[in-house]
Amino acid sequence: MVCSIDISEKPQLNDPILIEGLPGIGFVANIASLHLIKELKAVKFAQVFSSSFQDFAITTETGGALSPVNELYYAIRKNERDLIIWYGNTQALTTIGQYELVGKILDIAQELGCKFVISIGGFKKDEATPVPAIYSTATDLDTIQQILDLGTKVMVGHVFGIAGLSIGLARIRDLRGFSLLVDTPGMNPDVNAARYALLTLGKYLKLNIDLTNIETNGKEIKNMLESFGVIRSITEEKKKEEQQLRWFI
Repeated sequence: MVCSIDISEKPQLNDPILIEGLPGIGFVANIASLHLIKELKAVKFAQVFSSSFQDFAITTETGGALSPVNELYYAIRKNERDLIIWYGNTQALTTIGQYELVGKILDIAQELGCKFVISIGGFKKDEATPVPAIYSTATDLDTIQQILDLGTKVMVGHVFGIAGLSIGLARIRDLRGFSLLVDTPGMNPDVNAARYALLTLGKYLKLNIDLTNIETNGKEIKNMLESFGVIRSITEEKKKEEQQLRWFI
């Protein structure tokens, strides 16, 4: 197995938008995507397994086993573009694996009529602020202007990991899209950063997102990451933070 995809359903979607929400700096995208899935009652239709994911399984209290996995969900919206939400408990751990993973997901999204991609991530800052700044990069000038009009700033520099790669590869495929990168200290799940990511995303999508339960979803993400050893390993290896977080954003 290199990258195996199990598709349980091929939904009929209206000009869908792909939203990426994998673990990254501050786990902003992870919290935001889980919250969207729950609030919109999104339906899972695909699972992705890769030999570039972590090489272990997590045992459950009942004796079961959970593997590193990515999942795709769809949400139908009345009179608006539908959504494909890309959620998971890992990114790929190698450069080749990252490219393959993004390529496979974009293949599926395009087969379902997707022409627009949004990635979410964290932008590493030393200290948290009550109202974090949000940075953006996009596939084209028209798109970046649309998202800047919502109060974001231009991202200058590198966007590592899936958040950057998904937008870069989307552009090569003549898709449009943008990244939302929110200020965060980055060491632990940052619910406040995810909240502001969703507020901006909601404005763009014309989606009124109820944020009442976002703290609960942030705790769920924290528990999942602790079970996979992600938070603990980052804390213990703080001196190697840059290397360990290179695939996060």
